[in-house]
Amino acid sequence: MAEDNEDFLDEELLESDSLGNIDIDDENKGLYEHLNITVDKNQEPLRIDKFLQIYRQNSSRNKISQTCRAGNVVVNGTPVKQNYRVKPGDQISVLLAHPPRQNVIIPQDIPVNIIYEDDDLVVVDKEPGMVVHPGHGNWDKTLVNALAFHFEKNGEKSDLDRVGLVHRIDKDTSGLLVIAKNEYALSFLAKQFFNRTTKRLYWAFVWGNPQEDEGSIRGHIGRHPKNRMQMSVYEDGSHGKHAVTHYKVLERFKYMTWVECKLETGRTHQIRAHFKHIGHTLFNDERYEGHTPLRGVNLPKYKQFIKNVFEILPRHALHAHTLGFIHPTTKKELYFESPMPKDMADAVKKWRNYLEN
Repeated sequence: MAEDNEDFLDEELLESDSLGNIDIDDENKGLYEHLNITVDKNQEPLRIDKFLQIYRQNSSRNKISQTCRAGNVVVNGTPVKQNYRVKPGDQISVLLAHPPRQNVIIPQDIPVNIIYEDDDLVVVDKEPGMVVHPGHGNWDKTLVNALAFHFEKNGEKSDLDRVGLVHRIDKDTSGLLVIAKNEYALSFLAKQFFNRTTKRLYWAFVWGNPQEDEGSIRGHIGRHPKNRMQMSVYEDGSHGKHAVTHYKVLERFKYMTWVECKLETGRTHQIRAHFKHIGHTLFNDERYEGHTPLRGVNLPKYKQFIKNVFEILPRHALHAHTLGFIHPTTKKELYFESPMPKDMADAVKKWRNYLEN
């Protein structure tokens, strides 16, 4: 998609460039630019409403289509309709009537599951669907907005825009996160994540039936050469960064498998990219083509069953299950476990019932 740095994060997008020499027609004068994208040279043709939906994760396709119909999506200086197909090198600009927000953390009263808190840090069990940090396309309703409200209500001050997030997980990944309250805690915790001394395990549902009960997936991870919203695996090390994922099978469901993952490295989309690489894409992972029934199974009853499970679990099946680290002040180890979220647990029950019957 748009060109940016190697270690992009799902929750935040790049700062947009100025409008430059784009000639906006009279109807759009007085509008404010909210997004400016140079389409990557390797991007495959894709409808612009789908392209922008992927790029701006909190925007519905319907809202994007409405923006297109209003003439507020401009490509190479010309407003386009929602069925326009983006091409490599296209200059895309999204214009709206209100000015874009700056990087200011706005406290918002949003429910957040805090499972531990002291003067140095807070540990949160994040719900799926919540973006971690404000950024282009996700200015509010994020975890950081919720925590800012929580701290303010308790009479605390924490500069979450400068300190706070030690690590992140994708919008649709559920589970455990630790947030620092001061610079010392941030530095102390960040060093542990950098040195891979934290104790983290993930639960994932993957398509198919891995041959081994335990294994390791090795291969550099870097940008996909054509789909720039995916990461790809390069076994020969010709591109990307070294990455290793260790996994253990916890339960098999014939067409889907529940696995536990331990990361030896921490690359963007590591679990998602590694399992796609070995032919076991995460269940219902739309970005990595895991949102269709397993190929080779054509039973109508099976396809309807998968559709029903997708409705129960409408996101990629990945959960940050455990988190352990040394406390920055007490120097004692803290360890937390997050139970399987309801959508994944309900999916497990449905799979078990399907196989029994």
